[in-house]
Amino acid sequence: MEGRDLVRAGRFGEAESNAEHEEHLSLYPDRPYPTHAWAMTIDLATCIGCNACVSACQSENNVPVVGRDQVLRGREMHWLRIDRYYEGSEDDPTTVFQPVPCMQCELAPCETVCPVTATTHSDEGLNDMVYNRCVGTKYCSNNCPYKVRRYNFFGYSVDDVFGLDMKAPSVRLLHNPDVTVRTYGVMEKCSYCVQRISYARIEAKKEERPIRDGEVMTACQAACPTRAITFGDKNDPTSQVAKKRAERRNYALLEELNTKPRTTYLASLGNPNPEIEG
Repeated sequence: MEGRDLVRAGRFGEAESNAEHEEHLSLYPDRPYPTHAWAMTIDLATCIGCNACVSACQSENNVPVVGRDQVLRGREMHWLRIDRYYEGSEDDPTTVFQPVPCMQCELAPCETVCPVTATTHSDEGLNDMVYNRCVGTKYCSNNCPYKVRRYNFFGYSVDDVFGLDMKAPSVRLLHNPDVTVRTYGVMEKCSYCVQRISYARIEAKKEERPIRDGEVMTACQAACPTRAITFGDKNDPTSQVAKKRAERRNYALLEELNTKPRTTYLASLGNPNPEIEG
């Protein structure tokens, strides 16, 4: 981790995490979010690194499969990656898995460098992408400290790149109709499954009620077998995500950069049996 506090792990009874979060000065003015403030927490103690969230995100958001050759060239397209950290001896290491989606920063470094305002900030705190405005400068990717933005080098979803006629009706059924199919030359990233947020908002408006806690469930959250991912409105103090963010184990990745991520983590906390640990 090169001296950076990227992943935090401990044992039951130890100091779980930093209970007090340091406040950093910023040139950005504070922005209010009077309606919803969507946020996500990921519990590192229950994540088993199964990659179910990655597969669900790929299917839900029409993320193309680029193939081994393109991945080896650094052209992977997954909106969500699983980082692995090891502790202990090389013969018997302890592994901690850390899913890393877009952090949805409130003070997003990517937004200030886009020359065409293709990456914008919503009134609910989402770091949105306007695909038809993006010209692929990659400035946002260079300015992102989390490296979670992906550049679409080829028209994987529209061109005949895998020996398939991507425009055939049967092949078009592979795509989720609620999500834009991106073409080549644009940046893309995790959107907190904004299409699901919009659907819940429409349903709540039709029934003249507020959006309920748990009504919006991202694809990665729905697929997680250990329920390590929690998503919701942090403006609601009774929501599950607000309660998770209030725990002592909660921390933000690279918090010292003052990007104020909406995605935070709960430190991994183990409780091994001393009789069988050896």
